[in-house]
Amino acid sequence: MLHQLLSEFLGTALMVIFGVGVHCDVVLNDTKYQGSGHLFAITTWAFGITISLIIFGNVTLNPAMAFVQVLLGHMTWLQFFPTALVQILGGVIGSCIVYVMYADSFKSSYGHIDNVTIRNIFATSPAVRNLPRNFFVEFFATFIFLASILAISRVQTPGVVPIAVGLLVWAIGMGLGGPTGFAMNLARDMGPRIAHAILPIKDKAASDWQYGLIVPGVAPFAGAIGAALFAKFYLGM
Repeated sequence: MLHQLLSEFLGTALMVIFGVGVHCDVVLNDTKYQGSGHLFAITTWAFGITISLIIFGNVTLNPAMAFVQVLLGHMTWLQFFPTALVQILGGVIGSCIVYVMYADSFKSSYGHIDNVTIRNIFATSPAVRNLPRNFFVEFFATFIFLASILAISRVQTPGVVPIAVGLLVWAIGMGLGGPTGFAMNLARDMGPRIAHAILPIKDKAASDWQYGLIVPGVAPFAGAIGAALFAKFYLGM
């Protein structure tokens, strides 16, 4: 169990290092890739998740996916809670590592880049704030994400699953990511959001806990319930 928790922690931290790192690249001043755009960012998230899965193996990297495993009887509640906790901690530590790496770029961006934009390097936010619709978007995107992973996981060919999950993230990001930024993962959003709150970022914007707790916090678990039902009654898992 300890090794599994360490894998979840390290895997989530690495995933977030790639993801928050690419947002720093795209947004902040004095980076080589400033302004590269969302295709650049979404592709890096997708490849980063693939690499994390290849390195750390049988991990969920996502409390919502761990919740699906509980609902399907593959994980106990006693395993779920520490798993979710270390995943969130991995998100915090990964974000802090990225901040240290990009500290000079953060300094050169203060006063030039909007503070909300800097916050959004770490945490997701909606393009149009409408909490019921935002909730539905995250619920549906997570349902597609988790249900697809469960279907993909039945493929027995070695190495296919991590690559396929990366392609899935890429497709969801391009097709469904526009309204909310496709968090689909409490650890991906909450960990970096906590890091933003505690890091010494100058004149930082409010952390927007209302949105963070309701949309990327709760909606992925609703999507997980739908994915578990799909897996049980359609996939026969």
